[in-house]
Amino acid sequence: MPDPLFLLTDPMFYAVAVPAVILVGLSKGGLGGAAALMGVPVMALAIHPVQAAAILLPILILMDAVSLWTWRHWRDFTTLKVMLPGAMVGIGLGWLTAAFVTVDAVRLIVGLVAIGFFLRWLYQLIARHHEAAPHNRIAGAWWGIVAGFTSFVAHAGGPPYQVYAMRLRQDPRLYTGTAVIFFAAVNVVKLVPYFALGLFDTANLAASAVLMPVAPIATLAGAWIVKRMKPEIFYPFMYVMIMLVGVKLVWDATIGGG
Repeated sequence: MPDPLFLLTDPMFYAVAVPAVILVGLSKGGLGGAAALMGVPVMALAIHPVQAAAILLPILILMDAVSLWTWRHWRDFTTLKVMLPGAMVGIGLGWLTAAFVTVDAVRLIVGLVAIGFFLRWLYQLIARHHEAAPHNRIAGAWWGIVAGFTSFVAHAGGPPYQVYAMRLRQDPRLYTGTAVIFFAAVNVVKLVPYFALGLFDTANLAASAVLMPVAPIATLAGAWIVKRMKPEIFYPFMYVMIMLVGVKLVWDATIGGG
């Protein structure tokens, strides 16, 4: 890992890190989808992917705080009760298996799930099947575990969460506010194993601090866009973003070299 002075005086680091934080911030504000998954890969153009993930996590938590305030009036407690316990189990499994499970294997699985979910939605769209699905505790717990695990291992918890939550067809604001709470909790819990694995050294924390001013601006911009989206625009947009995420993850795992 480079020392703090080198990292903070490297123009290439800022050239990739600032756009990466903007993309993730727009996603955290509510846009979701491919933008969130691009943060680490974009930063990895200049630094090691593991270091990129470590630098981003404190920034993600700041973005979560902004999003929690922005979406404070919108939440579905049933979704959280069904999915969050499973997510905690998934984080624990990720920590326990960190030395054995490759990031590319998880990216491949999550990418295939995301692509399959998009194709399922496309089939329902063609078949004109638009009914919202009811809550299912078993399915919610399962996808919560998958979301927690993949979020810990590969920062790819979005698609598994969406597989369960988007089938509920909630109001976009309710969906977004609930997702914000879910991933805020997941990211805070992830701090413990990240510290235990030694990922928060001086260089990474210094880089996080320098990039943090960009985070709230990008997050609020994303929220501003989502609050003005109609459901008939929001959901097709989200499904297309999920497809892009899936294709990117499969590419990274099989061709792009992770």
